[in-house]
Order: sequence, then C-alpha cells, then structure tokens
Amino acid sequence: MTGTDEGCVRIAAVGDVHLDADVVGRYRPALEHLGGKADLLLLAGDLTRHGTPEEAACVAREFGGLAVPVVAILGNHDYHSDRPEEVTAVLRDAGLTVLECTGTVLECNGIRVGVAGTKGFGGGFAGACASEFGEPEMKAFTRHGRELAARFGEALAALECDVRISLTHYSPVPETLLGEPVEIYPFLGSYHLAQAIDGAPGVGLAVHGHAHAGSERGTTPGGVPVRNVAHPVIRQAYNVYQLTVSSVLTPA
Repeated sequence: MTGTDEGCVRIAAVGDVHLDADVVGRYRPALEHLGGKADLLLLAGDLTRHGTPEEAACVAREFGGLAVPVVAILGNHDYHSDRPEEVTAVLRDAGLTVLECTGTVLECNGIRVGVAGTKGFGGGFAGACASEFGEPEMKAFTRHGRELAARFGEALAALECDVRISLTHYSPVPETLLGEPVEIYPFLGSYHLAQAIDGAPGVGLAVHGHAHAGSERGTTPGGVPVRNVAHPVIRQAYNVYQLTVSSVLTPA
C-alpha cells in the first residue's frame, strides 16, 4: 500500500531523541527520505536534554524543513530549564507545530487527520494510582495530571476531522511500560490520559514516549491502539504506522 491509496494515511513517529549539539545529524539522513514513506511526522516529547533554547535550535535543525508536516509536543526534559515557552518558540520558528492541550488538523490523501497533544503527567493506573487526598503536595500532583488530561480530552474531541490521533509524552496505559520497574509506573503515565482518549470519537492511534525501557504496543480500555515510540524502544529514526478512516491500524 502506498501513501496515495484512498482512505489511508501513513504516520511516522518518534520520541525521546534528546538532542544537543553532539547529536545533531544522527536522525537527519533517514529523515531526508521521509517524504516517500510517510505523510506526517509526530514527535512525542523529550526533544532536548535539558530544555534550553540552544538545544531546541538543534531540534529545529534536525527536524525542520522536512518534506512532511511535523507535529510535536514537549516532554519533561523540555521543561527542565523552566523555559518551555522559549523552546516552543524556537521550534515553531522552524515550521514545527507544537501542541499543548491543543489540536491541529492536516489533510493527508484526502483525509482530515486531527492531532491533539499534551505532555501529560504521571499519576498511575487502576489499582496503583495517586489520589487527591492527604497533603497539599499530593493533591497538587494528582490534580495536575487530571486537569491536563481533561483539557487534552476536550481538545481531542473538538477536532473537526475524519480520524483523530492522540500525541502525549506520558503513557495512557501500563502495557507500553512493560520492561520498566513497576515502582515507577506512576511517574511514567496516567489512566486519566486513556480516559480522555476513549472519551473522544474516532481516535485511531495514540502515540507516546517517555518509557525508554518499555514496550511498543498497548491498547486503551476502549480499544484504541497505543504505541510507545521512544527512540530507545523503536531503535530507529522513526516508526511508520498505517491508518485508515475506519481507524484500523496496520503495520506500514
């Protein structure tokens, strides 16, 4: 199947590239051929090492000016220097679309593809999750994840498109964390994100990063395919997933 087949769109995705000056050029050779393999590229956060504008310029150099649209979110590393607005500005100046509890719609092969994105946050999963009880610090931690997921869910549901894609840094399901220590699951994802994804109609794919030692494949309780595209997991410049309007996901 080719990218011009009716009713089909090819989604390239990668996360956790952690770019700095010494990494520039690692991904670009493969990205130069992206136009023949995919219709858009999703970047699932942790684009920099420490979240500085200088590192963001490295990301812009590596992922700017590609043959396909690039949609990105920030990850926890991109917030580390407390300069996410500056990082975002550098990426946008390079032509990347950067989302945070917002969405965008792209037309690919006659299909309106809606992408909503958020960094997301931790909190854990059913049977082992944080709750808004006790100390104010615990309440704030839990509330932050819940509120981010709610805003993200609203953005995802509001997209006027034929098929929706969820783009987060933190994981919405525990299955894609397999391989990570169970003790840190609450810091790697949250069931609130899965609830947001399942609450929106027509979501065909959920992409995330963050879990370097995790697994690639999972599914939300509502049946949406989830893919962990952290570079240490997929071990290549990007993976490509083939998506149809009927929301059936198959390998490209």
